[in-house]
Amino acid sequence: MKIKILLPLCLVCLLISCTPVTTLEKTWTDPSLTPETVKAYTKILVVASVRDESSKRIAEDKIVAALEPGLGVQSYNYLLPSDTNDTRLDAKLKKDGFDGILLMRLNAVDKSVSYNEGTGYGGWYGYRYSTPGYYSEDKNYIVETNLYSIQSNKLVWSATTSSMNPTKLDPTLDAINAADKAQLFKQGLIK
Repeated sequence: MKIKILLPLCLVCLLISCTPVTTLEKTWTDPSLTPETVKAYTKILVVASVRDESSKRIAEDKIVAALEPGLGVQSYNYLLPSDTNDTRLDAKLKKDGFDGILLMRLNAVDKSVSYNEGTGYGGWYGYRYSTPGYYSEDKNYIVETNLYSIQSNKLVWSATTSSMNPTKLDPTLDAINAADKAQLFKQGLIK
């Protein structure tokens, strides 16, 4: 009977321990937005500002998938290499019905080193078992996500998340997107 309870519990603990710890560090919303004046965005251009094209596409796909269907459009599907003039790009976005731009970027990678004490065990006949101490490095990825209004041409919402020692891109993006989406929904900026 106990094994039936213990096995699923161990599996859940294992899955939780393998995922990176992502926390929402801070958010900001334009103080001019009040519950009476805020409106949910209906079409958002999603831009992931990362170095390589494959990571950009993965990130933008993940963000769009986390939003309601039809709300987000990946920049790699929409923007052309010739879209370099800000005035023409704003006009193009407005003409195509966009009302917001969601920009996600890696802001910083903070590294820290810590010393982990060795352990010692008492043994028989005066023999001691021990493991040596060691140094470990933690990497904390700080990601900033900003929502800009195309109509007012200003920043209306910003969030900073922190992900400790992520090992894979997909689960880390899922955790960041979940935190961001919850805050955007809470502020009434998305449905």
